Amino acid sequence: MKTVTVSQRSKVLRELLRLAQATDVIVQSSDGAQFFLTRITNADTFYIGKGEDDFEAEIVATRKNSRLMKYLDKRGEKAHGRKGTPLAEARRRLNP
Repeated sequence: MKTVTVSQRSKVLRELLRLAQATDVIVQSSDGAQFFLTRITNADTFYIGKGEDDFEAEIVATRKNSRLMKYLDKRGEKAHGRKGTPLAEARRRLNP
């Protein structure tokens, strides 16, 4: 991944970044290629190394994310002892 600093003179890019502060943005080029622009608060979670397998380091970093761990714990407690939605029911809900 590459980090690019946007110049103060780049009015269009600065406006896109301003929009991305509030909501996710899809940028479309004249040839139809699309790019997703979103605000991140911790770029470290996006760096996965330079070719080496650092999956273990990613797991360690994820476990250090206390907000995520609390959320997963809460979801696990909520689901404990409950059955999920059967596939047929999910399909029925999605395709009324």
